[in-house]
Amino acid sequence: MTILIAADADSRTAPLPGVPAGPRPEPPGAWAASGAFGWRALLKIKHVPEMLLDVIAIPVIFTLMFTYLFGGALAGSPHRYLQFILPGTLVMAVLLVTMYAGTGLATDRAKGITDRFRALPIWRLAPVTGALLGDIARYLLAAGLVVMLGVAIGFRPAGGAPGVLAGIGLLLVFALALSFAWATLGLLLRTPQAVMSAATVVLFPLTLASNVFVAPHTMPGWLQAIVAANPVSHLVTAERALLAGHPAAGPTAWVLLASAVLAAVFAPVTARLYGRRR
Repeated sequence: MTILIAADADSRTAPLPGVPAGPRPEPPGAWAASGAFGWRALLKIKHVPEMLLDVIAIPVIFTLMFTYLFGGALAGSPHRYLQFILPGTLVMAVLLVTMYAGTGLATDRAKGITDRFRALPIWRLAPVTGALLGDIARYLLAAGLVVMLGVAIGFRPAGGAPGVLAGIGLLLVFALALSFAWATLGLLLRTPQAVMSAATVVLFPLTLASNVFVAPHTMPGWLQAIVAANPVSHLVTAERALLAGHPAAGPTAWVLLASAVLAAVFAPVTARLYGRRR
């Protein structure tokens, strides 16, 4: 009997096969866990490169199509119109891919992966913040394609590299803030397709009813009021000023304010929805 008790005690204290001996490591911090989920988002792209198809196609199609389709009619020549529209297509190309955070969260929910993440000893919101961080790569790719293609066909930013980098930085701030809205939809709607449809219904009016394609003074008065209140119009104006080397404090401040409001409204809602068990 004594021998059996001693054997049981030894089995309880002995390490399991394949498990390193020693104390259990501390759970990862918030930043480490978020970084791991950001890397997960990038690995998805590595294993399914088709996910980048629209991220690549949208900048190329928008830049070429709008420049050569409308350039002669609206500005007299595609080259002249390119100088006006490229900051707008830069904004459109990035904003139209901000919905990926929401569709990714909806996909994880549909497959039951979200419940597994909730069971892990990590910061509860790490999968959400990681998805947003991983989307930065998509935003940079879309923005870089627009700028490089624009330069290849004749766009010359007077602000040089500092102006381009500042413009992309401001655009990233707004895009990340807007991503919280789609993340909220991703936790409310049942399917990724529903999230994409809802985001498209919102994004296209926002980008089209703005100063992307033409100057607002050519529009009817009622439409001018809508365009003036549209945060995308302020973003495009700020981008044009930064790329031209003449930063505009007013539009930039409006963009930062709109970004802060979006984050303040949708980030807490996203956190509450993700923390709620279903």
